[in-house]
Amino acid sequence: MTTDDDNDLWATVDRLRAWLDDNNARPPQEALLLRMLKLSEEVGEVSQAVIGAVGQNPRKGVSHSWEDVESELCDVVVTALVALGTLTPDPRGALRAHVAAVAERSLGRSSPCGD
Repeated sequence: MTTDDDNDLWATVDRLRAWLDDNNARPPQEALLLRMLKLSEEVGEVSQAVIGAVGQNPRKGVSHSWEDVESELCDVVVTALVALGTLTPDPRGALRAHVAAVAERSLGRSSPCGD
């Protein structure tokens, strides 16, 4: 089931991808690879925020909040959705199919919602 919120999310992801495409001077294959690498950067920022939230570095102490971690995780998701939309013409379908396969493998049922 697709909701208005789902449509809004994907429309925003499409606009972000188009904005990146419009402001990119690199060849398409290189742009695709760089968008994949951007994921590593964003995941690194999640790690940095977690380390800061627990105060693991004695020199820095508690430098981040769990809200910072949440924000960084959202950046990972947005970056992944943009990258997915760069890789495939149907990112929504690819994600839906993958989540269903993970749910089937993990939960033993065909519906990700457990219906």
